[in-house]
Amino acid sequence: MAKETFSKPSALYEIYERKPGSDKLTTHYCPGCGHGNVHKLIAEAIDDLGIKERTIFVSPVGCSVFAYYYFAVGNVQVAHGRAPAVATGLKRAHPDSIVIVYQGDGDLAAIGTSEILHAANRGENFTVFFINNAIYGMTGGQMAPTTLLGQKTTTTPLGRSRENEGYPLRVCELLATLEAPVYIERTAATDTKHMNKVRKAVHKAIQAQVDGKGFSLVEILSPCPTGWKMDPVKSREWVHEAMEPYFPLGPTRDRIAETGIRPLEPRVEAPAADLWGLLDIPTAQGNGRTGDMLAVQERYRNPRLKIAGFGGQGVLLLGVGLAECGMRLGHHVSWLPSYGPEMRGGTANCHVHVSSEPIGSPLVADSTVLIAMNRPSLEKFEKDLAAGGLLMYDSTLIDVPPSRDDVEVVPVPATQIADDLGNTRAANMVLLGAYLARTKLFGLDHAIATLANFIKKKALVGLNEEALRRGFRFVEDESRKGNGPA
Repeated sequence: MAKETFSKPSALYEIYERKPGSDKLTTHYCPGCGHGNVHKLIAEAIDDLGIKERTIFVSPVGCSVFAYYYFAVGNVQVAHGRAPAVATGLKRAHPDSIVIVYQGDGDLAAIGTSEILHAANRGENFTVFFINNAIYGMTGGQMAPTTLLGQKTTTTPLGRSRENEGYPLRVCELLATLEAPVYIERTAATDTKHMNKVRKAVHKAIQAQVDGKGFSLVEILSPCPTGWKMDPVKSREWVHEAMEPYFPLGPTRDRIAETGIRPLEPRVEAPAADLWGLLDIPTAQGNGRTGDMLAVQERYRNPRLKIAGFGGQGVLLLGVGLAECGMRLGHHVSWLPSYGPEMRGGTANCHVHVSSEPIGSPLVADSTVLIAMNRPSLEKFEKDLAAGGLLMYDSTLIDVPPSRDDVEVVPVPATQIADDLGNTRAANMVLLGAYLARTKLFGLDHAIATLANFIKKKALVGLNEEALRRGFRFVEDESRKGNGPA
């Protein structure tokens, strides 16, 4: 006998392992919030269309940011308002992917207004789901661009007024004045009847992207019981009683039927030979210009590096140098900087990937290499280093040995070597040379040939070249003394 089984869509995680805390089965969302219901409908559409492995979900700040915890697809979190810009880059770099943008009204209709307007005007082939609850729901219930006239918020305690704050912004009507969008519709996440309409609109908008038809957006009026200070039932009624008269439901643009189908074409990689001609780097020694990661010892291949120290030590430049060298050998690279509150004397670190395979995220969560230029950085990031990883530190400034006994430890008196050269600030290049000597990730001559591309002050190229050589020579000398890799 056939048996009907109801289950969670596979596009949602079964257990929310990414969610902080012990409760991995429920969402962040308040009772009566529309986000959870909309998540379910989007996930069902992803399953129905069979696009889970091709989908990239783009979410900014606000309650929208929580989508990362729930959707078992590619996820990219972005700065406030910048989701359409990032989605544009993702779609153009990966035209065979399905890019879904998920934004709230405090994001899309405020700081992100120009981003969404220009993306829609270009007809970018991605899908936007716009949650409109007429308030900043996460950050304290302030007035949003879609807050209704007379509506009280923490920043409009007397109610929004036309004279002081202007009229609420109607996003669907605004975008419908543009030529490029193919599908724009407003729906409401309330009762069963309206949720069925949301389901159809969600499916239709994603299908338009699958067919390569162009830009689509679905606005969803959503209850926010906490922000509105109402119970869930009353908040659902308020959507229809107060929001719908100003934000009427239905399509404001539907040109899907008249727009031709343009099946998505997979991205074609440029031949590697073209890259060498463009870069025109002199032939290097060691593992040379081949960029063959297989020539590197297995434990040093495809490193995920955290490089940390005080601001002013050249921590970020050290990361840039590694990424530049890797890029010019044809590797996939990424460099993600993190500044402290001060440029000089504050903390700074960067995350660097050098890989023979495409890089999913520039973030380094479980590093295989840590280069620490001061003691606070060693104490902070040592615990994040994977077992068997490489820990290299400036032994001139760090007067305590690392506590880990399951990693490879290489002390380098980088600051002392740089002082001997006459410029303390060259310690970063001493460490770069030392790292290359230990791992043979790149040849020393290749790094020297690349220096002029990331050292902006040409008068300092010679100093940094000698610092590279000194760091490289120090580790090689230590290896000859029996202090090399086991």
